[in-house]
Parts: sequence; C-alpha cells; structure tokens
Amino acid sequence: MGRVTERRRVVRVRGAATGVRPDTLVAEEPLEIRLNGRPLAITMRTPGDDFALAVGFLVSEGVIGRTSDVEAVTYCEGATEDGSNTYNVVNVRLAAGVPLPDITLERNVYTTSSCGLCGKASLDAVRTATRFPGLADDPLRIPAELLTALPDRLRAAQKVFDRTGGLHAAGLFSATGELLDVREDVGRHNAVDKIVGRAAQSGRLPLAGSVLLVSGRASFELAQKAVMAGIPVLAAVSAPSSLAVDLALESGLTLVGFLRGADMNIYAGEERILLPGTGTVA
Repeated sequence: MGRVTERRRVVRVRGAATGVRPDTLVAEEPLEIRLNGRPLAITMRTPGDDFALAVGFLVSEGVIGRTSDVEAVTYCEGATEDGSNTYNVVNVRLAAGVPLPDITLERNVYTTSSCGLCGKASLDAVRTATRFPGLADDPLRIPAELLTALPDRLRAAQKVFDRTGGLHAAGLFSATGELLDVREDVGRHNAVDKIVGRAAQSGRLPLAGSVLLVSGRASFELAQKAVMAGIPVLAAVSAPSSLAVDLALESGLTLVGFLRGADMNIYAGEERILLPGTGTVA
C-alpha cells in the first residue's frame, strides 16, 4: 500500500548552514484488532504485515497456537462513516471449536509504539501459559562469537531504517546464524508479533532452536512473546527489564542484553552460550 514511509517538510540545521528540504519519516498509524468481529486491541504500528501482526498478537496472548486455529484474517470493509476502507481494522475469525477469550473492558488492551501492552489487570494476567512448555529442554547451543555477529546482520537487513532512521527491528536467526526473517516497525513488540505471526501462518510454531534479536531493550512483553512462540534465545542490543529476567529464569529462556561488538550480558540461560575459544558454556 506504499504507506511504510511518508514525506514531510523539515528545516535542516547543520552548523551555520540552514535549509528547507523534504525528509522521509516512518509511518505510524493505529491498527484495531478484532476477534470474531469484536474489538480486542489497538496498536500503533507501521503499516505492513498487518495480518501477521494480528495473528502474532493472538499467539502472544495465548488465544491461538497453530495455523488451524484461525479460519480467516480480513480487513474490515466500511471502516469509516463514508464506507471506505482505511486498512487500519483487521478481523481475525477463529476456527470452529476454538474458544473465544473473555473480551471485557478489563481484558481489552491498548498498545502504543513505545510501551507495549498496557491496561493489564495484574501481572498474573500477563503471565499467560505457553502452549509450548518444553522451552527449558531446547538443546540449542550457540557460540558467543556467532551471537555477537548477529546485530550487524540484522542492521544490514533493515531496509526502511536506512531511509528513515526511525524503526525498530526484530530478526529471527537459525542456530547457525542464518537470518530466517526480519520485520521492522515503530514498535519493537509489533516487529516481534509480525515475525511470530508469519511463523504461525506457515505452520512453523514452535520456533525451537532459534534466536530472536531485537533492537533496543528487552521488556517483559518481548520475553513473553519469545516464550509463547517457543523461542529459546532472546537477545537485545540494550538492557532487559527486571521482569523480563524473572520470566526468563522461570521459563528456561536464555536472555542476553547489551549485545554490542564482542560484548554481552547473559541474564538467564547461560548454559546455551558457548564461551569464546573454550567450547564450554558460560
């Protein structure tokens, strides 16, 4: 739809030189996710991969766990008063027999591009039981040298970031460092949902033996999304939150932060990381 970026006038100041020029900005628009026609959540996102985003969100929320749980994903026609389609409202229809979660004012969530999920009734409500409980038994082992090479590989794949400088990215890597998928969005949680949703749509859940790398920090929500998708390793270029570390320790998730250059901090699941030059775990 050509809505990933937009052009805006900007006054550019470079030392003593000033000029007016157009600038390319990343687009940010609301997406309403409906479940069987009923409003469930609103997220601020970069348009694109909206169906995968909606499906990935439902995986993260524990509503679905496999491709066959979804009957159809469609844009809602007549989303405006004049009957036009904004492509900002997506409806996910569950397959027959898949239980519909309780959709109440307390349960509904609003997601911004900066903070992730808000409005949860309690921390317990966020700790959704994963459909892939064997995460701690995932045999993945990854050399530290390979892990430290992944940020550059992710950065090289960020096509829209090169034009805007305003996007987060999430990359899914194999145990050998192959980039399996990459998504960009104004919200890092949206980028992860797009990756998880695309995997769910193609029947690839759980994502065992894989590494999820995110730009920025690793929040509790991102750790939850990794656990819900069966991803054994979550790495971030910035810091994790305390709740993210707690969840990683409880679930068997390997959590790496401050992955920059040859350095990293391993906050949980260090047994999966092979130390440089030793072939032993951390």
